[in-house]
Amino acid sequence: MAKRTENSAAKGEVKPEPVYNPRKSVVLDCGKTEAEIRKGYAALVTSPELAGYRIIHIAEQGVGIGTQIDVPALMERLRDEAAAVNRGDLTQAEAMLMNQATALQSLFARLTERSIGCDSISSFEVYMRMALRAQSQCRTTLETLAMIKNPPMVYAQQANIAHGNQQVNNNSAAPISPEDKKDRDICADIPEKNRQLTRAEIKSEQNKVLMEVQRGQTVDARGADEASETDSAVEAVEKVNRTANIRR
Repeated sequence: MAKRTENSAAKGEVKPEPVYNPRKSVVLDCGKTEAEIRKGYAALVTSPELAGYRIIHIAEQGVGIGTQIDVPALMERLRDEAAAVNRGDLTQAEAMLMNQATALQSLFARLTERSIGCDSISSFEVYMRMALRAQSQCRTTLETLAMIKNPPMVYAQQANIAHGNQQVNNNSAAPISPEDKKDRDICADIPEKNRQLTRAEIKSEQNKVLMEVQRGQTVDARGADEASETDSAVEAVEKVNRTANIRR
């Protein structure tokens, strides 16, 4: 066998290329009954992989590679990428963002070159504005990639934040400020009856008073008192004590 291979190579024989006939129809396996076929077509039309295929098909028509695309293989590839994201594998997404940032960088450089070569102010402004827009999109793409690689960690006493990883510490003690720590250290050796409250204790006492107030009550001592009948000397004048001459 080795001698035959060497002889074939010496004679310059070329191995025939494999026959490649790309399939151009979308495969639909939706069942046998009429109801299953209806559901199958509805699921296919609303599927994200079909939407992605339609855009790729239109975009690659003028490039030349569109005629070599096998439609069922492309659809399967799109499904595999979506399944990888569901498993937590963002390798494809990270590579996509990095390549997009590189393409935006090339677009920024090209548009900047075009703007520098312009003679009129209006053309220079148009190209430079588009170049800076491409640069801004490149920065945003890189920020998104960095956020995916290193998601921010949010520390909160109450979980009222709508995004990001969270660590809720509802039962942990609040951090002590340097002033409160200093007051606590100074008052540690003073007897309880002779020392004043520290700032932290004052805050705690204020919170305690507020918590003891029931609904409908107030801690404001300046509030108006309720009407009473104790001051009878300033009651309204009775009819018998009025003047006899009404005109006067």
